[in-house]
Amino acid sequence: MINLEEFDIAIIGGGPAGIMAAIAASADLNIVLLEKNSSLGSKLLITGGGRCNITNEKPIKKLLNSFHDKNFLKHSFYTFTNEMLLDLFRNRGLDFIVEDNNRVFPETEKSQDILAILKYYLKDITIKYNYEVSDIKKEDNFIINNDIIAEKVIIATGGATFPKTGSTGDGYYLTDNPVTDIKYGLVPLITKKDLSDIAGITLYDVVIKYKTFKIKGNVLISHVGLTGPGILNVSSEISRNTDYNILDNDDIELDEVLSVDLCPDVSQEELRVKFTNDFQDKGKTFIKNYLKYFLTNNFIKFFLEHLEIDGETQLSRINKKQKNKLIESLKNFKFEISGFNKDLSHVTLGGINIENINPKTMESTITDNLYFAGEVLEPVGPTGGYNLKIAFSTGYLAGLSASKE
Repeated sequence: MINLEEFDIAIIGGGPAGIMAAIAASADLNIVLLEKNSSLGSKLLITGGGRCNITNEKPIKKLLNSFHDKNFLKHSFYTFTNEMLLDLFRNRGLDFIVEDNNRVFPETEKSQDILAILKYYLKDITIKYNYEVSDIKKEDNFIINNDIIAEKVIIATGGATFPKTGSTGDGYYLTDNPVTDIKYGLVPLITKKDLSDIAGITLYDVVIKYKTFKIKGNVLISHVGLTGPGILNVSSEISRNTDYNILDNDDIELDEVLSVDLCPDVSQEELRVKFTNDFQDKGKTFIKNYLKYFLTNNFIKFFLEHLEIDGETQLSRINKKQKNKLIESLKNFKFEISGFNKDLSHVTLGGINIENINPKTMESTITDNLYFAGEVLEPVGPTGGYNLKIAFSTGYLAGLSASKE
């Protein structure tokens, strides 16, 4: 028999969930953290544009209302609160700033500083790098790759998006726990129309509508389509409504329409009244100049071309049909969506089915002593610190639970 290394708990995956599970696990246990990359936290380092949007500061009840799976997440969020999370760093001299939409960042705005403190807390933990788990057998204990034996296992292998950080969906099939369809979450969208002429423009504080889902946010126009926080959140809804699984086929064609309200603070009726008055009072003004009251300057030319209206038409010469078109498009500007910009998907929607996980412990209800945490699980939140919150809280709860007899 080969000599197996023995541990009380083996944690697979050295991202935020795995690291937090190791920190939460009892200090008097023998724990190993297995990471397939040559360093920990590679996806953590790129979050928030490298600034690390570590969590979202909303009060817990409001925070939970932002998730489809709030009942599942509730216990972990109350067990490991934002206060507890931030105190881990404050105790090592790192404080935080809060930006718009309750997003929390380290005051140094460097994700490396977050990772350095997390690593400090791991100083008594055995870490094996470049260690890819391909096989877990369950006998009395768990046998990993035929060279490690552990009484308990926590799987925190992440999702299947951003493969360059090592998140390749490895953890879905290591166990008997069922997996849902795996989809793109928080992903920029590709439009049918070529938008490269207006790439770089931001539409500020618009309302994006998709079926019954509505969200206010900024829309950034990219060379291939649309991105920005509002679009990323809408993309997850499109994903939920589309039947596909990226593990079977990652090239998804979409035929969806997004409608953008470019003037959310004015009703259609108010616009109509304003247009009627202004088109009389300011009759000599060119439509392209008049629209500066409503639209980002650089977007006006594109907007008018889309409506087939010459920008140098005077207001007094705009006919009723054109006026109706202008009002309709300011309130419901349509973008046809043909696909997901899949290489930029921030999170994975779907994962280990939470129907087979105990939300009070993160333990599998199928296999005893097997736990799951972080993005490998089904839940996903909006952009803005919500997904790291899931990782840290479920990781902490899994580590805590696995430490108990």
